[in-house]
Amino acid sequence: MITFDVRIARQVLFGAALSIAFSATAQADVGVGMKPIEGAEVIFDGTRKMLDEKWTYWKGPRFSSSLPIKWKIVDDPVDKGTVVMTDDPAAKGGKFGAADLVTKKEYRDFRLHVEFLVAKKGGNSGVYLQNRYEIQILDGDKSKHGMGALINETPSPYHAYHGVGKWNAYDFTFRAARFKDGKRTEKAMVSMFFNGTKVLTNQTINQVWGGANSGIDGGNDGGKGIIDTPGGIKFQCEGHEVLYRNVWIKELDLAKADTDFKE
Repeated sequence: MITFDVRIARQVLFGAALSIAFSATAQADVGVGMKPIEGAEVIFDGTRKMLDEKWTYWKGPRFSSSLPIKWKIVDDPVDKGTVVMTDDPAAKGGKFGAADLVTKKEYRDFRLHVEFLVAKKGGNSGVYLQNRYEIQILDGDKSKHGMGALINETPSPYHAYHGVGKWNAYDFTFRAARFKDGKRTEKAMVSMFFNGTKVLTNQTINQVWGGANSGIDGGNDGGKGIIDTPGGIKFQCEGHEVLYRNVWIKELDLAKADTDFKE
């Protein structure tokens, strides 16, 4: 029989463990609804004004839309406010690269927060770091090409996904590739939280996948010819109803190859 004192001790230890776990997540400043950290810039607040001010179309080889941006500002289906929906006729049928949106500003190292909602089953989009490296958004897919995966390179952390009709959050710390005399000496690196769960830690990124229609360097040596240029944050349009809100970024200068973060 367990004595009363032992039971109390176990309860105290269990409570302490929960407190530590909560503290670790809280310190990371991640998850749905997280406000910008100190020094961060809001790059999408749900308004048409900010969408037009800070974003534009990526004019890749398949681009077939036109300004002004055709993505719709719609009411948030869950909370108050407005959000943007990846609904552009040019991308109908899954033609990625035809109407993708990218920030006008380009970035090297950064901390990024993005919130998204998949409105219908099978909804497909993607978040591109430096308009090169895709973190997939694809409802129903648990493969290395699926939800939350560093596409084709890491398994899908599908267990962290909230599901259709609910808001989700990606939080990244990203370090750009390093070069010497024009040659890549260090691969890009990323750490990532998905809805408050850490799913990637100091993950190196090998290449750009998807070909020339995917992003910068996609058509360069089969996606392996990464060059020393910054790139914007890009959201993919594939003719599906995927919503975005609360997007903010903080520029960093990560001299050391370490993207693990608790801020």
